[in-house]
Amino acid sequence: MLIRRIEKFLRQHAMPATQFGRLAAPDPRFVLDLRNGREPRGVTEAHIRSFISGFDAAVVEAALADAQLIANAKETARVQ
Repeated sequence: MLIRRIEKFLRQHAMPATQFGRLAAPDPRFVLDLRNGREPRGVTEAHIRSFISGFDAAVVEAALADAQLIANAKETARVQ
């Protein structure tokens, strides 16, 4: 179910439901409406799933970039 995936995403990223709705839907009431039984259209569901996948991939990529920056800074400090 889509709402379960969204709820997990919200917990993982400590994101308010209204912010998720604005970014993904764009509808700040989107998650609340789902919690109250709204059934999204297939296109909307696909868009939301794509948003979640893209967001998660971007978070992983950013974490790897941060780790690389830290490693480079440590190497620079060690060489000096």
